[in-house]
Amino acid sequence: MWARKLETRMALEFARDLQVYETRRGVQLCADSKAVLRALPADSVDLIITSPPFALLRQKSYGNEAQSEYVAWLGEFGEAAFRVLKPTGSFVLDLGGAYERGRPVRSLYNFRVLLDWCDRIGYRLAEEFFWYNPAKLPSPIEWVNKRKLRVKDAVNTVWWFSKTDHPKADVTKVLVPYSERMETLLKDPGKFYTPKERPSGHDIAKAFGKRNAGAIPSNLLQIPNTDSNSHYLRTCKMLGRESHPARYPGDLPRFFINFLTDPDDLVMDTFSGSNTTGRVAEETGRRWISVESDRQFAVLSAVRFMTAWDDRSISTAVNDLESGRVIDLDAGLSLGPTSEAPRPVGSVQHQLF
Repeated sequence: MWARKLETRMALEFARDLQVYETRRGVQLCADSKAVLRALPADSVDLIITSPPFALLRQKSYGNEAQSEYVAWLGEFGEAAFRVLKPTGSFVLDLGGAYERGRPVRSLYNFRVLLDWCDRIGYRLAEEFFWYNPAKLPSPIEWVNKRKLRVKDAVNTVWWFSKTDHPKADVTKVLVPYSERMETLLKDPGKFYTPKERPSGHDIAKAFGKRNAGAIPSNLLQIPNTDSNSHYLRTCKMLGRESHPARYPGDLPRFFINFLTDPDDLVMDTFSGSNTTGRVAEETGRRWISVESDRQFAVLSAVRFMTAWDDRSISTAVNDLESGRVIDLDAGLSLGPTSEAPRPVGSVQHQLF
């Protein structure tokens, strides 16, 4: 079934025991993403966007690596990904900051990742982004809350890597509303500036006052992560299951998916967690592959695609997934672990793209 869905662009086949669920445009796998990357055809993926477990000092339930081993560990994924990216493809990597153990001194691990990927693997740094989360709680507690020696850490580095100098990108797809000040200027440009050459070399021409569809965004992405009552969280609570503790907001992958890909392009998340990336890719008409090594988290991510399902149907489907069945979420069918006939697991109307 999955191979038939992608036959217009390329045929992919995954072992049934790796598949967790399918949609019209994508598949969730439970596997080591390095192995999946090595099995994909070369030059086949348009965008990989992911937020791997960060190199934190404290071990988390989702399996983060120690700082001392992190660069080499993550580099293995970067190497495997380099081969499968198209020449026009991109790899967007969200990394949170960290401190050295017992010291109010920042770790350089995220910058060492950047240098390793560019110097050793061969990526280009197309641009650095910074995700500012204004809703982030003050941390680390020792240096911010207790001793009050540092300000809260509210920004993640987001490295936009490319395989070549000219990856696919179109900033007109991610324009933002003009600021109030700019709206005032555009109403009467001549009142605020005079076209002329400037000593700085940054000349202002008459076209400066021309109204476009929106303003060009900056590389500081202000996206609050305030997910506290989403369908995903409510459903996990209803099911009595533990939700994934590290979820990024949908607007983060949405920005890069819109910016760096076109409809029907292939998007991949190699540490998919609760599969925010797959959900956004589905919504925006992209094909997607998500890979998560923890089966329980991979199973629960299916509820992101069940917003129109009733609780009983969701519970039945999740139980089927946990027992090893593969579900086609668009058809509401359990495909079974072997060749048994599909059977309905819920009644839901699916909007086809």
